[in-house]
Amino acid sequence: MTAEDFQNGQLLLIDKPLHWTSFQVVNKLRWEIRKQFNIKKIKVGHAGTLDPLATGLLIICTGKFTKKIDTFQAQEKEYTGTFTMGATTPSYDLETEIDKKFSIDHITEQLLKNTTSQFKGVIEQKPPIYSAIKKDGKRLYELARAGETTEIKSRKVTISKFEITKINLPYIDFLVVCSKGTYIRSLAHDFGNALQSGAHLSVLRRTRIGEFTLKDAKTIDAFLSTLGKP
Repeated sequence: MTAEDFQNGQLLLIDKPLHWTSFQVVNKLRWEIRKQFNIKKIKVGHAGTLDPLATGLLIICTGKFTKKIDTFQAQEKEYTGTFTMGATTPSYDLETEIDKKFSIDHITEQLLKNTTSQFKGVIEQKPPIYSAIKKDGKRLYELARAGETTEIKSRKVTISKFEITKINLPYIDFLVVCSKGTYIRSLAHDFGNALQSGAHLSVLRRTRIGEFTLKDAKTIDAFLSTLGKP
């Protein structure tokens, strides 16, 4: 691909690595594209944030394709991952330490599968306090880290598929297909509450956005190794 290709618009499917923010991936690719083609300025953006502790499909748009970001963000998403039962964290994932522990002795395979039905279809969900949503000009995670409490409004999201794929308590593997705006961390937290056992998200991987799948994505290194080559 050429400099003109990237400026006219490219859609890049990247497998986001663990511990990277989505913005770090964007910044890395923008810097490398600029350096490779000696471009002073180019637009690069992503279509849907993945948390640093999540991996998987990240759609990156360059040049004129950044105008399509909202379209890609609105598409259905698929995730796989793991809930850890019997413990909660303030962030609903492993970003923060465990704050409460619960018994999981009552949990059975049937109870787990029955409980998933409560979370299918259109549901009300509150985003985590540790999220990038803005309130009064500040990110919620900034308020949370400063020890401030704030009321978060619930929102309607759609979960079209929620399956338990493996049970090895306290770990439960899952597959979820959902709408834009769904927080899998909140799903973990609410699922744990429904089971009266507590839960948090310990592994998350995005495997699909609309028609784009993870199997077609490249690692950052693999993409950079082809940059500038015909």
